[in-house]
Amino acid sequence: MGDYRITCCSTADMSGSFMEEHAVPFVMFHYQLDGKEYPDDLYASVTPQEFYAKIAAGACPVTSQVNVEEYCTFFEKFLKEGKDIIHLTLSSGISGTVNSANVAKAQLEEAYPDRKIIVIDTLGASSGYGLLLTKALENQAAGMNLLENAAWIEKNKLRLHHWFFSTDLSCYIRGGRISKVSGFVGQALNICPLLNMDSMGRLIPRTKCRGKKQVIREIVKRMETHAQDGLSYSGKCYISQSACREDAEAVARLVEEKFPNLDGRVLINDIGTVIGSHTGPGTVALFFWGDERTL
Repeated sequence: MGDYRITCCSTADMSGSFMEEHAVPFVMFHYQLDGKEYPDDLYASVTPQEFYAKIAAGACPVTSQVNVEEYCTFFEKFLKEGKDIIHLTLSSGISGTVNSANVAKAQLEEAYPDRKIIVIDTLGASSGYGLLLTKALENQAAGMNLLENAAWIEKNKLRLHHWFFSTDLSCYIRGGRISKVSGFVGQALNICPLLNMDSMGRLIPRTKCRGKKQVIREIVKRMETHAQDGLSYSGKCYISQSACREDAEAVARLVEEKFPNLDGRVLINDIGTVIGSHTGPGTVALFFWGDERTL
């Protein structure tokens, strides 16, 4: 195994048990809820049920990204151990955290000239970012060195597809991402917007579906269209969800029915507190390897 550490942010939305099992150090975003600040600690402080219940009751969490000082403290632990680092960040299309990571990198590489920090903008989010992390760990275990692994990630990160739908528009309306009028009409018509992440790592609305059944069929159709090797897809598939486990399980069942060669069962994670602060409850996200995102 290569003598380097693969690290990430908490917004990769993998479980605490995954991070512990794979010995992945992660640096935590923060959020404020009901006047109190919390670390995005993979639900060690607040359970998913408690978090989304507060949002459903009208709470509006405010998030903050990792700052330069926090990155310096985080990275320096490994540099002092003589380790190089590959650090995967949340997409620059939705966060400025990659900029803070690069400032910290420049400062520390000056102080530790024999060490290397490679910061990679994943252009991804939530468990899609987590799926890229999983592959980076597999590459390391297979013997890829620091530069080989970083090059592979950069070359392939846009092959990782992120598709999302939301069945509850309340948080979007409260946060101003949807106007009150559009939100009222959408809720009255049972509209479920389907979005994906584009080649610049931004969330882009793609279509509007009427009701859960239609949007669940549509999100799986997008996987049929874009998955590597089509219905013969043999890679991993991850789903993340915010307080709508039954909807996520319905998507997972349909994926497993359509793609019998999957690498294991579909893994369902909770959307973390930072991403969930913006989506609110009722969001399901589907992640898989496929053709390159160009739009």
